[in-house]
Amino acid sequence: MRKSNYPISAIYILSSLLIINLFIFSTLPKKPDKIYKEKFLSDYKIYAVPHPDELDFAGENVPFDDIDVKERFDRELLVNTYWQSQTMLFFKRANRWFPVIESILKEEGLPDDFKYLAIIESGLTNAVSPAGARGFWQFLSGTGKDMGLEIRNDVDERYHVEKSTRAASKYLKEAYEEFGSWTLAAAAYNMGKSALRRQMKNQYVDNYYDLNLNEETARFVFRILAIKHIFSNPIASGFHFREKDLYPPLEYDILKIDTSITDLPKFAIDIGINYKTLRQFNPWLRTYSLSNQNNKTYKIKIPEDI
Repeated sequence: MRKSNYPISAIYILSSLLIINLFIFSTLPKKPDKIYKEKFLSDYKIYAVPHPDELDFAGENVPFDDIDVKERFDRELLVNTYWQSQTMLFFKRANRWFPVIESILKEEGLPDDFKYLAIIESGLTNAVSPAGARGFWQFLSGTGKDMGLEIRNDVDERYHVEKSTRAASKYLKEAYEEFGSWTLAAAAYNMGKSALRRQMKNQYVDNYYDLNLNEETARFVFRILAIKHIFSNPIASGFHFREKDLYPPLEYDILKIDTSITDLPKFAIDIGINYKTLRQFNPWLRTYSLSNQNNKTYKIKIPEDI
């Protein structure tokens, strides 16, 4: 008697239907959420940032064998590596301003690493803090005057890059003379010499890395160190740019003025520029006029070849 083929046929038909259904299902459009999740998992990656084996600030070694020191540096390295837009702007602005700052630091006998302090203080902009500190080096009015800066209604040399850099150098040299450490001098720049002196006395230590300080000052040197490390090897930190991407230095001539100027916008037009350009090159001019009762000689920058 011949056996029925029904069971074999049924299995064949069911298998075929299953394969067809799987094919149809696989070709159906995926839901947007599913596609998004798959793309996220395949494309988006965040890596821990490799640490240098050793690092120094102004020739003073950073004690990475201290786990707290290593973790505090790690925080600032991550922040400045992954806040890419801000750090890229630092690179662009540094191309314009570092040659100016480096030259003055060298003349004043300051370690070159202090140029990174200016980045941490202001991002190389004429910033104004909630406390009223101003300029690249973030001087408060009283401290700026103590360091020899002219600060009044129509003139504020905290906005004068060259003069404020020399004032910052003077402050840092005084701090180094007192504390005997460039790292402590940097900390003193942030919190003040008297406040640092008091904390060192209260805690019986004379090393920045051993001090328990307020949050801002406790981060301050590590922020400088992170920027120094990134600037030392941009590509290894993930930053790629061409020379033409960076901001060029300002090219200018000097116009010496030893009288008052009652109308700076008109003065600017008369010399072939406008008030906006005058202020761009001379941000220390703060109003529409320049009073000069003592016939002091001011050096006003004007664009080359106007």
